[in-house]
Amino acid sequence: MKVLLTTTSYQDTPGSHHDLLASQGWDITRERGPLSESRMLELAEMGFDAFLCGDDAITLAVIEKSLPQLKVISKYGIGLDKIDVAFATVRKIPVLNTPGVNHTTVAEHTFGLLLGITKKIIENAADVSNGKWIAGWKKPVGHEILGSTMGIIGLGRIGKEVATRAKAFGMSVIAYDPYFDEAFASAHEVKRCATMDEVLLGSNVVSLHCFLDESTRGMINREKIAEMKDGVVVLNCARGELVVTDDIYEALVSGKVGGYGADVLDEEPPRAGHPLFTAPNCVITSHIASRTHESVERQALRATHNLINALSGQGDCNCANGVIVNS
Repeated sequence: MKVLLTTTSYQDTPGSHHDLLASQGWDITRERGPLSESRMLELAEMGFDAFLCGDDAITLAVIEKSLPQLKVISKYGIGLDKIDVAFATVRKIPVLNTPGVNHTTVAEHTFGLLLGITKKIIENAADVSNGKWIAGWKKPVGHEILGSTMGIIGLGRIGKEVATRAKAFGMSVIAYDPYFDEAFASAHEVKRCATMDEVLLGSNVVSLHCFLDESTRGMINREKIAEMKDGVVVLNCARGELVVTDDIYEALVSGKVGGYGADVLDEEPPRAGHPLFTAPNCVITSHIASRTHESVERQALRATHNLINALSGQGDCNCANGVIVNS
């Protein structure tokens, strides 16, 4: 059995998933993703039975070139926007993923970005490290989040974890999700919004926790930013393409947006001179929100068990495209 393993956090983080993978006796080819379509096409020539992948470009062309040997695509993670799921489904290839394993750590990271921005922690810490101790009235002045409104777009597992933390900080919470969980909202005093626009109009902080597809791509743009409150903080630990980079940059420069905290960018790795690197009140991390020792092991074990069980036809696995029934 030939398996292509591309996710770097899986490979770099110690844990029992390594023993599980080794126990299968598979022929493992290791690459350091996320890989481009061109690199995936090169690797496809080697002939793999399975991909154990991260955010690699598994396009129609890649899948087509991998046939007929490719049997399973096991995603280490939740989002499937880099995989041509529709074509995989047509060719009866199961696409597996790992929901429910990283919601805690992503929610914690979201609040790390929020506190870093509102308290000016990151820029001040950098100043202090560089010997710039600002005293007296020139000290930076931040904001409290107590009493402000957190608006969540996407009230799934991660969105719910963000909501409970926001309530603990004394924030009001409003949310929009097409599959709104009324029971959770009632238990945690989350106000349901009928539209995304209602969230944007009413929030001091907007946190994005939705999937990327053609309906959400570029959803935070110049027109939507104009609807938001002056000084709003926008948080994005979902996908960089949800936000139009040039538009959020302009809003940060003008002060319309008071801060942007993101763990994702529209291009990863980013090009040199990416505009958000020089934007004011902007904190970008390198897609590490789900990368903790605890969550990496959970994700890796789930992704590996998914693959083992799908190949053997025994045990449970989370199949996102319905090719394996009763998973």
